[in-house]
Amino acid sequence: MKWLLRAVLALLLIGGLAAGAAWQWLRSPLALAAPSVELSVEPGTNPAEVARAWVAAGVQTDARWLYQWFRWSGQAKQIRAGSYEVHAGVTPRELLDKMVRGDQVLEQLRLIEGWNWRQVRAALVAAPALKARTAGMSDAEIMAALGEPGVAPEGRFFPDTYAYSRGVSDLTVLKRAHAAMQHRLQAAWNQRAASLPLKSPEEALILASIVEKETGAPGDRGKVAAVFINRLRVGMPLQTDPTVIYGLGEAFDGNLRKRDLLADTPYNTYTRGGLPPTPIAMPGAASLQAALHPAAIKALYFVARGDGSSEFSDDLAAHNRAVNKYQRGGK
Repeated sequence: MKWLLRAVLALLLIGGLAAGAAWQWLRSPLALAAPSVELSVEPGTNPAEVARAWVAAGVQTDARWLYQWFRWSGQAKQIRAGSYEVHAGVTPRELLDKMVRGDQVLEQLRLIEGWNWRQVRAALVAAPALKARTAGMSDAEIMAALGEPGVAPEGRFFPDTYAYSRGVSDLTVLKRAHAAMQHRLQAAWNQRAASLPLKSPEEALILASIVEKETGAPGDRGKVAAVFINRLRVGMPLQTDPTVIYGLGEAFDGNLRKRDLLADTPYNTYTRGGLPPTPIAMPGAASLQAALHPAAIKALYFVARGDGSSEFSDDLAAHNRAVNKYQRGGK
């Protein structure tokens, strides 16, 4: 019986030592192959693969130990997909906590008010650590992937700053920006002023994009919107240069000529009445609100004062005086 007792004691001692060693390992810094180690955990990756991936990335420990720790903790199934970075001094406990919290390394993509679709696509290409899924896709394919087949992409994305995990698809970020614009547009449309000559949220989006491109001073947005609303009410052409410039596309060299104003295109609001067929840029929240809550003025004209603001006039005679004063140097 003495040998059995000794064997039990030996097993208990070994188990205690192993438990102590495991406890010490959990609290000790992991050796890293570099000052910092990064890992992107894809959705659906199982805990064993996560453990092996950390070791392959530069965490210098036994992947089996990491995996057993994930399992023993009871949090293995709580590991979140995302991009992670650990630094010298990180312990196994801290490594797991980071993934369970979703404490990720994030990059940012900023979409600017007034940008057109070409600029959005260029920003996607230039964004750091963003997987270029849309690089080989046509505009039509992108919109189909976003659930809007046959819809032009111009103006469909809300200008904002979007944080994303490294390695995420650019289509994923576009989906967020697209959903944000749909939400903002519908919310603004639901709260629109009464008796506007706009038939749909689509028309509101088009008008808001024009307001975005025509407004130099933020305080003028409501008045700029009012001018175009007033023109729509009386059947007057919008006669706005930004739509003509948009219609010229990449052929525009920065100088809008008289022949450009006379050349008929779907976007030439000098030769065609009503709104152009699509938005011409991404409007921000302020321009959406201005288009659906224009200022209560009767102005049909405005001209730039040269300081970013505009002079608004109710009739052509007053407008001509303002043009003479602010653009021709008259008194």
